[in-house]
Amino acid sequence: MAWGNGPDSFGLVSRVLHWSTALLIVGMLALGTRIAVLEPELSNLWLYGLHKTLGMLALALVLLRLIWHRISPPPAPIGASHAWETRAAKAGHRALYALMVAIPLSGWIASSATGIDTLIAGRWVLPPIAPVSEIWEARAFAAHGVLTKVLFVLVTLHAVAALKREMDGDGTLTRMLRGKA
Repeated sequence: MAWGNGPDSFGLVSRVLHWSTALLIVGMLALGTRIAVLEPELSNLWLYGLHKTLGMLALALVLLRLIWHRISPPPAPIGASHAWETRAAKAGHRALYALMVAIPLSGWIASSATGIDTLIAGRWVLPPIAPVSEIWEARAFAAHGVLTKVLFVLVTLHAVAALKREMDGDGTLTRMLRGKA
């Protein structure tokens, strides 16, 4: 079993990073949706800390994925597809990566703007990256909310496209699960 990507296969590192990130993102979307309707209280404050911790973990994983793709580039897409599908897939992947970086950063900015320490894993305080400001806080939380909704739509489209290609018999999903089609 290869660790790195080959010309026609995904290596173990890429697959583990992909599925770990996917599970984390889906979990974060669910947790974020839940805490968005909560009134912060002592009994549920830990959920906000968990959300911030997982958000920073997601950011770290995405940055690691980007570095890994420079070290071990992903294989070319397989299967016959139309030019517009290839362009749409590339644009979709770029948008997913941009959102997976922008969303945790917008959350960090919003948290910094509250003036309350951004605590990770109940232990480490992240440095503030925005001034304490109600305007910064409101705008960053608004951006965070809008960007997560866009991410939800793109993740859904990504999953549907992968299932469609697999049902068409091109082996894309199989390759992401097993390494080779």
